[in-house]
Amino acid sequence: MAEKKFQGTNINNVKLHNQQVVLLSLLYEGSLSRVQLAKKAELSNTTITNLVGELIQEGILSEDGGNELEPNVLRPVGRPRTGVHLVPDSRYAVGVHIGVGLFRIAITNLYNEILTNQIYNFDINEPAEKVLAQIVEKIEAIISESGVGHNKILGVGVGASGLVDARSKINILAPNLNWHNVPIQEYIQNAVNLPVVVDNNVHAMAIGETYFGAARGVDSMAFVYGRTGVGAGLIFRGQVFRGSTTGAGEIGHMILLMRGGEPCRCGNSGCLETLVSEPIILRQAENIARRNPKGVLAKIINERQDLTLLDRVFNAARNGDEEVHRMLNERAYYLGLALSNLVNLFNPELILLGGIFAQGKDLFLEPVIHTVRETAFGGLGEKVRVEPTSFGWRAGVLGAAALALVYYFYQQE
Repeated sequence: MAEKKFQGTNINNVKLHNQQVVLLSLLYEGSLSRVQLAKKAELSNTTITNLVGELIQEGILSEDGGNELEPNVLRPVGRPRTGVHLVPDSRYAVGVHIGVGLFRIAITNLYNEILTNQIYNFDINEPAEKVLAQIVEKIEAIISESGVGHNKILGVGVGASGLVDARSKINILAPNLNWHNVPIQEYIQNAVNLPVVVDNNVHAMAIGETYFGAARGVDSMAFVYGRTGVGAGLIFRGQVFRGSTTGAGEIGHMILLMRGGEPCRCGNSGCLETLVSEPIILRQAENIARRNPKGVLAKIINERQDLTLLDRVFNAARNGDEEVHRMLNERAYYLGLALSNLVNLFNPELILLGGIFAQGKDLFLEPVIHTVRETAFGGLGEKVRVEPTSFGWRAGVLGAAALALVYYFYQQE
């Protein structure tokens, strides 16, 4: 049995904790008076006055004259209470989303609103060090072009594909990139001279939605992302659930076909990833187009070169290709089964779908929800909400930026 550890709190940590309560309250509520802040934080008016004064002096908060009273409460006679609010552009974060063959970089403000962003491609056969060197070069370029001073940048958040050790910030294994034990934090931090936090990219997306998106105020949430692989970020009371070795959420390697399933890159067969990921959908679509060279799919593939191949597949289903529609329905069924198992194990209040599942939300969402409701135990599927990510294609880079905002500002340690 692991030794139970107890940790005391010194006065500086108490002050930091109280400051974080103030910042999060203003992030969620907007403008609040000092009296309202004291009530929400259960702190004395003096403590709040001192904290707010320091944050105003640092340029992080500003005063206004509105929104200081609850609805239907009469304003007392005398001087009105002054509200305070975050100054969104007083500080910034850099977000880096590392996917398979591409990475996105964005600079965001304290509300995680994008100031500027760029997307770049890389060769997955290149060594990790070369890719990281390219990322560093682009980080420095985007900061320089933005005009934001280093002194206003809180840090860099990196959401990386694969298994990431949250303590060491090392990418232990990213099979789709052929990365093993890559020290992402050490490399980028030494090069850009800014603090760097690293996590799995889907964990980062889940954190982004928890603090800045659709999962605000939700106690338990799962973010399920599909692209080349499939992964999940599990959130409980604002924190990522990582399991004993940071591997929780590898839903893509949940085995759904015990016999006759396709081999997975993990070494097993019949994993969810072999049933619903983008490469599988494209391969199935290729077979359909080959069998029906005059069908809707084949026509769209040939005529719509302006679209990605996956969008052409989705468009074929939308334009009446029944075989493509059946194929996608079958993919959605397997995804629904996996989510049903997730509901039985974790019982989240909300499941958000990202990546290809959000890209084709009109094709996936209804059959997925139907399967969850039909197969989850004891009616649990009726209670969970299943929705697409509120961030769309920006989920990865906003999640990465959210890592830095949370780690170095709203929940700094």
